[in-house]
Amino acid sequence: MMFSVHNLTKTFTVGFFRRKAVNAVNNVSFELDKGEIISLVGESGSGKTTTALMILRLIRPTSGEMFFEGKNILKLKTREERKKYWRQVHGIFQDPYAPFNPMYKVDRVLYQVFSLYDKQLDRKEKDEIVKESLNAVGLIPKDILGKYSHQLSGGQRQRIMVARCYMLKPKLILADEPVSMIDASTRAGVIELFMKLCNDLKTSVMFITHDLGLAYYTSNRILIMRKGEIVEEALAESLLEHPQHPYTKRLLNDVPLLCSKWKDF
Repeated sequence: MMFSVHNLTKTFTVGFFRRKAVNAVNNVSFELDKGEIISLVGESGSGKTTTALMILRLIRPTSGEMFFEGKNILKLKTREERKKYWRQVHGIFQDPYAPFNPMYKVDRVLYQVFSLYDKQLDRKEKDEIVKESLNAVGLIPKDILGKYSHQLSGGQRQRIMVARCYMLKPKLILADEPVSMIDASTRAGVIELFMKLCNDLKTSVMFITHDLGLAYYTSNRILIMRKGEIVEEALAESLLEHPQHPYTKRLLNDVPLLCSKWKDF
């Protein structure tokens, strides 16, 4: 098993005068195999993004363990160990504006990737890798490089972040609502890029989403999350055709009718 999570919990303390502990994520466990695509589905506030941030080691769990290729990633102590992990496990987030500093050209987010590389490259080698990655995600380098983020569309910015992943060729991508803030006409193209990465590089993908349609069409398995807990897990087709948990059924009822099999839920 490539990646596994065991009893992952994150507790936040809220309030000033009357402090209260809130479990954003509570005893979450799941596994992810090489080349597999899964979706973590739930409504806003269910704990999906907090789970992703813990996997990326951007926030630390209150308790639990996470293993990547047999190694407990919570015990990575040195900067080099963490850099090696971030080369192999990378995230793409919802907002196509946030990764870009408007004061810098978009080239910056691509060339920053080389700080995670093991070996030193000269400028020519870096330029070739950047152009190859942009071409791989359907962007023409001369139309992208040298521009500022406001000069590009949301779809182009999100494709740049996929190109950034392509440069690293990670073993696992965490995609947190990667298409929810771009227009419908470009969503399919971005999703196809993820599928291409998965097929060409045997990269695993974990989609963080509230969109059951996206989860169904892209994933091998779907995990349903509610109030910080995974309440149901099944193969995508099985879960949509035979949901077991009342919350899963409620989510399906909230989706526009996609097939006649859902009529009775």
